[in-house]
Amino acid sequence: MANKTKTKTQPALRARHLPEIKPGKYSDGMPLDEIRYLECKLILKPNHFTSRQSLFDFAKVMRRPAKQAGVRFDPSGYDLEPLQIREVLFVDTHDYRLYNNAFILRRRIPYKDGFPVGEPEIVFKYRHPDLQTAAEMDVRPHITSDYRIKFKAEALPLKDGLGGLRMLYSHNVEFNQTPAMAAGERLSLDTMVQMLPALDTLKRSHNDKLDLVNGTIVEEVLQDVGELDFGNNVRTVSNVALWRSRGDHSPLIGEFAFQLKFRRRSDITDEALARGEAFFLALQQEARDWIRLGATKTGVVYRLKGNPPNAHE
Repeated sequence: MANKTKTKTQPALRARHLPEIKPGKYSDGMPLDEIRYLECKLILKPNHFTSRQSLFDFAKVMRRPAKQAGVRFDPSGYDLEPLQIREVLFVDTHDYRLYNNAFILRRRIPYKDGFPVGEPEIVFKYRHPDLQTAAEMDVRPHITSDYRIKFKAEALPLKDGLGGLRMLYSHNVEFNQTPAMAAGERLSLDTMVQMLPALDTLKRSHNDKLDLVNGTIVEEVLQDVGELDFGNNVRTVSNVALWRSRGDHSPLIGEFAFQLKFRRRSDITDEALARGEAFFLALQQEARDWIRLGATKTGVVYRLKGNPPNAHE
């Protein structure tokens, strides 16, 4: 009898977290993108994070929930992994027209030994609680350089309590900053619409500009803290991050996250998915004093100076 219950329950887990996308095509005939990532996030209060060691302190909180869920957590050697620093900024209209319509546009630059490395990365995403709506939004840019699509299912705690989860679906495209953006034309919404045709759905006038959201440049401090092994060859590295404002280093928000990447749904078994959910729910209870409910990192930046937007998050 127990085996029958298990067989019925596990497929339901996969259907809930990684539901099927109804077949369809974009305007050029290409099939809709499929989800290739499952990311679990806990948004954390920033006051706990005062040093590099404090990022590893959260790893200690993970041990008991991992054991309870049958997940192997191995922090060995991660104290030798370097701390990662990235600069993150968001741009939008003065009335948050992108964010209010479920779009996010940000630039990210990694630093090494105190200096920027590589080309600035642009991330454009459409994030929505309805999977089909997210899938049908064609986020592909109109550029001559390479780009990469990342379609993610993102699991977060419920907005109003611990012990559950809600899903957001983030349809992303990543590419290097173009010469037009570097030259300052990025401030024109019309120019951005030419580059990102998905934004053509927004109401706009000729003089609309894109500016730095709340005048804030974020410094992201990120540390890999250990490997999570869910069994059935499903494993990933977990990390803890702190966002703080560049300049005065005022802490904004923290985050714990782990991400599973797959080519096909069958790559993540029902058993591994069930362990992942059990771990995520148990960790919420264990880390209850750390967690900030009803928030996302992006949302915190948008709400820094009041007048909160009407986001889909």
